[in-house]
Amino acid sequence: MNKPVLWKFIVPLAIGVGLCLMPVPQGLQPAAWFYFAVFAAVVTGLVLEPIPAAAIGIIGVTLSAVLLLVDPKPAGSLRWALSGFSNSIVWLIFIAFMFAKGYENTGLGRRIGLHLVRLLGKDTLGLGYAIALADLVIAPFTPSVTARSGGTIYPIIKNIPPLYDSYPGESGRKIGSYLMWVAVSTACITSSMFLTALAPNLLAIDLLAKVAKINLSWMDWFLGVLPVGLILFLLNPYLSYKIYPPQIRTSDDVPAWASAELAKMGPMGRKEITMAVLAVLALILWIFGAELFKLDATVVALMVFCAMILLHVISWDDVVTNKAAWNVLVWFGTLVTLADGLKLVKFLDWFATSAAGAMQGLPIAAILLSLVVIFFLVHYMFASLTAHTTALLPVFMAAAIAVPGMPVKIIAMMFCFSLGIMGVISPYAAGQSPIFFGSGYLPSKDFWRLGLIFGAIYLCVLLGVGYPYLTMIVRV
Repeated sequence: MNKPVLWKFIVPLAIGVGLCLMPVPQGLQPAAWFYFAVFAAVVTGLVLEPIPAAAIGIIGVTLSAVLLLVDPKPAGSLRWALSGFSNSIVWLIFIAFMFAKGYENTGLGRRIGLHLVRLLGKDTLGLGYAIALADLVIAPFTPSVTARSGGTIYPIIKNIPPLYDSYPGESGRKIGSYLMWVAVSTACITSSMFLTALAPNLLAIDLLAKVAKINLSWMDWFLGVLPVGLILFLLNPYLSYKIYPPQIRTSDDVPAWASAELAKMGPMGRKEITMAVLAVLALILWIFGAELFKLDATVVALMVFCAMILLHVISWDDVVTNKAAWNVLVWFGTLVTLADGLKLVKFLDWFATSAAGAMQGLPIAAILLSLVVIFFLVHYMFASLTAHTTALLPVFMAAAIAVPGMPVKIIAMMFCFSLGIMGVISPYAAGQSPIFFGSGYLPSKDFWRLGLIFGAIYLCVLLGVGYPYLTMIVRV
């Protein structure tokens, strides 16, 4: 084993063992602390990646199940270990890869990509803004960011980089890596901009009404986050262009070449039209299906997936041989399980209560901003925005309400507006992230580094612009 790989093994193990050897914090059960040590080691392993991420996730889940850290009963421990694979978002992510395969098989993705390149391909930055605008247009009507970004945007833009001879690996930095990062990060911003752009936003509204008697309308949300969302949306493709620059900046010949390729493709064939109809059907049902027909986003995806097989858009061999899809399914399924374990062992409750207690006596503004920062950063321990909202929003709101003089409505809105943008921080932080990570254009080290940088930028804008703005428009 070479030294770099050995070092990548040693660091996660050292962190896990080191935490286990530390005294168990007061108010926390030993099993909960040991479980957190396993979780911390797994996350470190995901950053360094001495072995594939999916394998690291399986090892973490298996070790926790063997040691009965989450459930003291063997049967219960096994149910917990497998619980992530029954998560609806995990399967929605998997099916998004099948959608991408349908676009690829039929040629529809290449056709749409060629049209975009023909219109905007002279300027890479312009392509970045076009992708961002596409997400913005459908965001208010699609409460599943996984369906919107992973199921609609990704299958289309996946076909653009090869037009520039940019593929996963070294050539990814030509243009593919930039476009993928713009797409995945923009989806986080648009998820915060609209109440109906993210399912946890709607859950948060319900929880606020129950916990704090605060009611926010669609317009309250939109106007409250508007300056933050607008600044981030307008800056994001440009910041990505500067921080994660593509090697291809301009290409005058490509639009003409794209026009020639479109002419060679000729009119749309039957399978292309079939895929287009199914894609539009999926989008319509993702937008209106929940309200009109009580259809979950994953159920819609499963319906269209079955139709793709029956109509020979994809074959069953396409499904079983799609290594990227199965790899992400296993990886994200285990991460959902591990993150849920932190809630089950009461580690998150203990952490939130301890953090709130440590801030007693500080100025109100300092407490408010500190609670928002902690609420944001704790998302490193979650593989689901819904789980984060369910587990922590009531706890953090209760802690905020207990502080005399706290502007409860303002801090509630700050918590809510952070839900979408926190999805940028890691490859598992939001439903669309594993899909773009699985594309191969965003290596692990790049995703973690960019997540840290852009997460810090998003949070600073929320605190520096959002908080003063809310103090001016919200009546306390």
